[in-house]
Amino acid sequence: MSRRVRRLASTPVAPVVAPVAALLVALLALTACGADDPVADDPTPSAPTSPTAVPAAEGEVTTLGPVLVLDQGDQPVACLGGAAESLPPQCEGTRLEGWEWEEHPEHESTGGVRWGDFALTGTWDGTVLEVTEAVPAAGYDGEWPGDETPGTPCPEPAGGWQVEDPARTSGATLDEVLRRAGQLPGYAEAWLDTNDITKPEETVVNVRVTQDVARAEKTLRRTWGGPLCVQEARFTEDELVALTTDLQELPGVLDSSAFGDVVALTVLHDDGSIQAWVDAEHGDGRIEVRPVLVPVTDEEE
Repeated sequence: MSRRVRRLASTPVAPVVAPVAALLVALLALTACGADDPVADDPTPSAPTSPTAVPAAEGEVTTLGPVLVLDQGDQPVACLGGAAESLPPQCEGTRLEGWEWEEHPEHESTGGVRWGDFALTGTWDGTVLEVTEAVPAAGYDGEWPGDETPGTPCPEPAGGWQVEDPARTSGATLDEVLRRAGQLPGYAEAWLDTNDITKPEETVVNVRVTQDVARAEKTLRRTWGGPLCVQEARFTEDELVALTTDLQELPGVLDSSAFGDVVALTVLHDDGSIQAWVDAEHGDGRIEVRPVLVPVTDEEE
């Protein structure tokens, strides 16, 4: 805290009553008050900056499960973003160091190309994965990552889901109701919840819209006579698709998709800075950053 101290005029006046020592003490107190004053420090944290590179990891990282390791004759790579199911497979992978095929005989080869599925552990500098451990898929006992099958968010009615009109629960009407759902104002998404796609009458049609849920349900009921769940969404399909497209420009992005009012952003690695930036830029809870290289936990060690 700074203060301006007015100097005493030099015109002849009556002697100042306060001793010089007392004035000096007062001046020192005014000068020092800013040192411990919390107002003097700026408490506002700096805003996260847009990522310009894939962040490195401080400790060891591991893949979420077995991934394809591929060597097309020049440099072994890990296909962290998926691979073409050809023979031999192909991908634009992430470069590996410390990999010797002789140490990992659980692989195939053809035409000079070698490949195999391994769960990898190593160090990550933002560009290269230095492998310290590789477990072949046949010996991997952890959880395999996979696509989550969405269920039905609406509470099940008393007595279970019922068919209102069997005449409108055919495969053709199922296709038609999905087509009409995509034309609804504020359409966000639609999906099917079923154990047997060959039995449309046992399929719950799920639809989300940002506008007038009741009207949307009434519209769809004209076509579909089976179980139906219509709920409100925050964002339309167009809004989420546009966001997934924009996010593809970030470094290290492998994939992006939208479901359940959330954009899932798959990246090579995140030390927290990518999630912090997307939260600041687009709002909390709108984007979920999912790295494929995650820190090794104590249990894994």
